[in-house]
Amino acid sequence: MKKFAFAGAAVVAVSALAYLASPRTNAREAAPASGTDLVNVTLPDTLSAQAQMGKRAFDAVCVACHGTNAAGKDGFGPPLVHVIYEPNHHGDMSFYMAVQNGVQAHHWRFGNMPAQDGLTKGDVTTIIAYVRELQRTNGIN
Repeated sequence: MKKFAFAGAAVVAVSALAYLASPRTNAREAAPASGTDLVNVTLPDTLSAQAQMGKRAFDAVCVACHGTNAAGKDGFGPPLVHVIYEPNHHGDMSFYMAVQNGVQAHHWRFGNMPAQDGLTKGDVTTIIAYVRELQRTNGIN
């Protein structure tokens, strides 16, 4: 029994030394700085009146986690201008439900999204219009 314990400890020690001695980039150095945009977003030439209202609501409530122009924010929240949020995968109702109930993390490693107080159904409707116009401009239909 002692032989197995000694062998196991030796394997762990050798593995740790090999890991520490191996050349690698520091994950924090290789990743974007916390808070930086996660995707590049092309802006539409113009926004509809509804999307303009949605941008104001988005900037007041959502930008802290989902970033400027819904580009995501490293260390905070995912980009909404992303194929995962296309209307066929995350329909408009998913946005209403996310605001009302929050969301358990399932596509990204940002943690759970809490419910968002202070937004009316009308506010969410305009935010969806804004996000959908951004998505269409970026080829996400």
